[in-house]
Amino acid sequence: MPHDIVSILPPLVFLLPAGVAVLLFLVGRYAAAWRNSLAFAGALATFLVAALMVAPVLRGRVLTAWSDELRVDGLSALLVLTISAISLLAVIYSFRYMRQDRLPERVGLPAEERRLGVFYGLILLFIATMLWGCVTNDIIMLYVAVEATTIASGLLVAFYWNRSGLEAGYKYLMLLTVGITFALFGCVLLYAGASHVGASNPLLITQIRGVAGLIPRSMALMTMAFLIVGFGTKAGLAPFHPWLPDAHAEAPTPISVLLSGVMIKMAAYALARTVTVFYPAWPAVMVFIVALGAFTMVLGILMALVQDDLKRLLAYSSVSQMGYVIMGLGFGTYLGVYGGLFHLLNHAIYKALLFMCVGAVIYATAGRKISELGGLGKRMPITSACFFVGALAISGFPPFNGFMSKITIYLAGAQAHMWWATIIAIFTGVLTLVALIHTAYAVFWGQPRSDKVTASDIHEVPATIWIPMVVLASLTLLLGVFPQIAYPLLNKATTALVAAVHP
Repeated sequence: MPHDIVSILPPLVFLLPAGVAVLLFLVGRYAAAWRNSLAFAGALATFLVAALMVAPVLRGRVLTAWSDELRVDGLSALLVLTISAISLLAVIYSFRYMRQDRLPERVGLPAEERRLGVFYGLILLFIATMLWGCVTNDIIMLYVAVEATTIASGLLVAFYWNRSGLEAGYKYLMLLTVGITFALFGCVLLYAGASHVGASNPLLITQIRGVAGLIPRSMALMTMAFLIVGFGTKAGLAPFHPWLPDAHAEAPTPISVLLSGVMIKMAAYALARTVTVFYPAWPAVMVFIVALGAFTMVLGILMALVQDDLKRLLAYSSVSQMGYVIMGLGFGTYLGVYGGLFHLLNHAIYKALLFMCVGAVIYATAGRKISELGGLGKRMPITSACFFVGALAISGFPPFNGFMSKITIYLAGAQAHMWWATIIAIFTGVLTLVALIHTAYAVFWGQPRSDKVTASDIHEVPATIWIPMVVLASLTLLLGVFPQIAYPLLNKATTALVAAVHP
């Protein structure tokens, strides 16, 4: 059994970026010389705190704080490390990207250097809210944290204040607020049900887990429905996903990286933490979760196949890839949960990479439509290589990391005798390969189809943009060739979640 120890790290991991965000709001618009340094220091310090939390977790410890209101086990540590690492790279990426005046979303807008202080403040606040949600053990605070991520990221989606950005931001805030309201109903019902059956502290998820099977049938079914709709909306699961393509497409690219790379993973974490408490008493819900994952992956990739906008294509492919994560978690077995969490980690890496590559294309050409691009491979060799790595990884092509997590999910489906789910997952993988490789060839190796890509000033992006891409591409290959590197933390995360499914 894991040994609980009281630690300052769980509150520090989200209070630190929140504090830096406040500083950026106060001085960011006046002290431009310090703005980037402060944002980088905040993101780096947050990552280092997250890394410090992993070591005791790997030794079998569970970190607690504030009378068990905050709790970090293997699952929390996995999410905290992933979010902080991708966020650090996104902050570095944004330093030059956000100062490019010819980005299509900024056409006709002034540079407004002073607003960049607000931008970095909102990013650090966004990071803080995501991390808070991953370390809280309070069912109501979990909802509050997820809703807080919506507010912080909604302002970032609409950051440019142009017509398309404001429309996407409004749609994002309205649909997610309505969706997350269902999660609030589910959390309140879960609290009420746990109180009814005698939980000692019905606010704590760890206490609810032990009595969830005693909650009356009608209340349990309604609670599960609300939680799936609420957190499923934030995770981008079909058919609750309409907000996602617009938000990912219209947000500044560093924010698209965070939305698709880590935010929807945090929502999947909330879904896993809450719905799995009902698995032991209601095994039929696992089949429903698997079916929901299958529907999500197929619908997402079919929509991605018909997109001409690069960012919308990646947004719909995120919907599809979340289907794999949810399917793995739905199997409820050790192998299935391990595959789902491994794919969650892998998708965070290669989807952040792909969005950064698309951002590099936008930075260099001021275009993002596949039908208008072509022949960029020779002028942007680093971006081209990184995009192909990401495309092969998301398609499940060996030796990249996506292959290892997908094959694990396929084996888990076969082990659970859900052959229909395995076949759908393999079919989706083939369609993903078609969609992404065709896009990569058209953009980087196809014939130029507009004046945008024949201009003599198109060249490789600055180092602060391509270095995060190379880091992510290297991780994609490293985890594909040596997946055992991630095993210790993934094993702790899987064990923590399976313990709730099979107490």
